[in-house]
Amino acid sequence: MPDTIINIDIEGIGPVCFNRSRRARRIIISVSPAKGVRVSVPLRISIGKAVDFVHLKQNWIRKHQAIIARVENRKQALGIHLQTIDKAAATKQLRDRLEFLAREHGFSCNRVTVRRQKTRWGSCSPRNNISLNIKLVQLPPELMDYVILHELTHTRVHNHSRKFWAELDKYVKNSKSVSRRLKADGMLLL
Repeated sequence: MPDTIINIDIEGIGPVCFNRSRRARRIIISVSPAKGVRVSVPLRISIGKAVDFVHLKQNWIRKHQAIIARVENRKQALGIHLQTIDKAAATKQLRDRLEFLAREHGFSCNRVTVRRQKTRWGSCSPRNNISLNIKLVQLPPELMDYVILHELTHTRVHNHSRKFWAELDKYVKNSKSVSRRLKADGMLLL
């Protein structure tokens, strides 16, 4: 059975796209500037139950819609437009910086990929493969370094426990504060 998409207008939220998916294991709600409110629904759960779940999460959805609206307004006010990124140059810059920081702090990783991601600045797999978002080159250097060091730290601690943050603080002073800054400022570019 192929995935099915159903659009429903929900009062107080607006249009919501329900995607019945074979791959979904639970109901997942996402809110993004480009796609609006989307809900992934496992095949075993009815659309009616998914709609009920959306009603339960209405405050969370509205909060994220408001954040996105503020970000979009801030982008317009600051005149931020999506700039074209030279993929080859950005990939080289990010790989070179990762290699430098890894050498400087004694990290090692396996494969490094650079690609355009819509929801993440970076990730580290259980096999220590690191993926970086090409848009990192548009961030201030200290935020770009934070993301790279964050992912390199995951090669040693594969979660966000206290141990992880203590380890990251060895390389990025006050890392939780930098993380909050990335969330606030970085959302303009992600």
